[in-house]
Amino acid sequence: MTKNQKTDKLRELKKILIVGSGGRENSIAWALSRNQTIEQIYVCPGNGGTANFEKCICLNPKSEDAKTIIKECQRLQINLVIIGPEVPLAEGMANKMRDAGLTVFGPDKEGAQLEASKGWAKDLMIENNIPTAKYWSAESKEEALEILKRFNQPLVIKADGLAAGKGVTVCETIEQSKEAIKEVFSGKFGSAGKKVILEEKIEGPEVSIFALCDGEKLIVLPPAQDHKRLLEGDNGPNTGGMGAYAPALVINQKDLEDLTELVLQPTLKGLKKKGINYIGIIYAGLMLTSSGPKVIEFNCRFGDPECQALMPLMGEEFASVIFACARGELENAPKLTFNNQCSVCIVAASKGYPESPQKGDKININIDSNSSLQVFHAGTTIDKFDNIITSGGRVLSLVAQGESFEKAFDLAYSNMKKINFDGMHFREDIGYQVRNI
Repeated sequence: MTKNQKTDKLRELKKILIVGSGGRENSIAWALSRNQTIEQIYVCPGNGGTANFEKCICLNPKSEDAKTIIKECQRLQINLVIIGPEVPLAEGMANKMRDAGLTVFGPDKEGAQLEASKGWAKDLMIENNIPTAKYWSAESKEEALEILKRFNQPLVIKADGLAAGKGVTVCETIEQSKEAIKEVFSGKFGSAGKKVILEEKIEGPEVSIFALCDGEKLIVLPPAQDHKRLLEGDNGPNTGGMGAYAPALVINQKDLEDLTELVLQPTLKGLKKKGINYIGIIYAGLMLTSSGPKVIEFNCRFGDPECQALMPLMGEEFASVIFACARGELENAPKLTFNNQCSVCIVAASKGYPESPQKGDKININIDSNSSLQVFHAGTTIDKFDNIITSGGRVLSLVAQGESFEKAFDLAYSNMKKINFDGMHFREDIGYQVRNI
């Protein structure tokens, strides 16, 4: 294939469908819309902010199952499907779409086990010499408590399956570890809690690294740092994420190259050894310990809210790179460029989040998204009076860019005053690692 033929293939990308309704999907749609050759971006089901961006509209089929969405893709002649959240990936939506002849960015059900089962991911790491914390798995409360008794130290307790980022408890005491084990097996996390992973506690700063994979090759994106805890000072319960910033300064370019060789490439090779053609995102959450970097967890999709901080850093060719990736032809993609600014994300959450978020409150937003300030919607919908209403725990992400983190955070926090809804909560110390606060 000549260079011109490769370019022509990428020009076929006119219509995209993104599966999901969160801030991650909203920010991906915004980033892709900047590609001049794209005509339409559908987000299924989308949210109250989807239509705020040029070329972007909600697609609301009568059913959320893969069969119905596939029919819509065929009717609309969709060139590329991007599956945002982990649950449809774990349930095999990508398999069904590929079987129907669609071009999909997102791993099959087999590859999504990287996130859907922490035990499976741990085994993959051990098999491929990827550094991680010591761990034990148990399929009953009694077995888990016996492991804890034998170890006789506080352990990190993790529900094995998908728990929306809330199935992990970092315990300070043995008693806390006991309670966390009982909670997992109480049914709180549904089928995700049929098995528990007990993990040694490790310490150090955390960092998230992401790679776009086409089954054979990968492109590494700038690193990011997430803030999981609900309250300032990294206190309170774990959440899906209260804010993020990129690029994370805890590692440099050489460190990123080393981590690519140590973690990302062995992961892709390990998946291939299992016969898995992994197309999509490999997201490694790492802890930089005194004895070296260790993987805390893998995800099979973009992190949320890290994605919101990363998308403004992507060059306009991002859509073409994703398309080439989904086709298994990363070598034909244009070079992916990155904005050299600092990008920050602050999440505004509902009262009661994460346990029982309040919904149905009117949201007032007096900000227009622009090249250095973006409002990405997540838990929002539009009522019959065209009011924007809260419909989930994490409601909005306010994202800003600047030539320094101080300027980016100043821009973001000064504009948070222009957003309000009843019970709105956000952390005021996001990015404390890179701010003078």
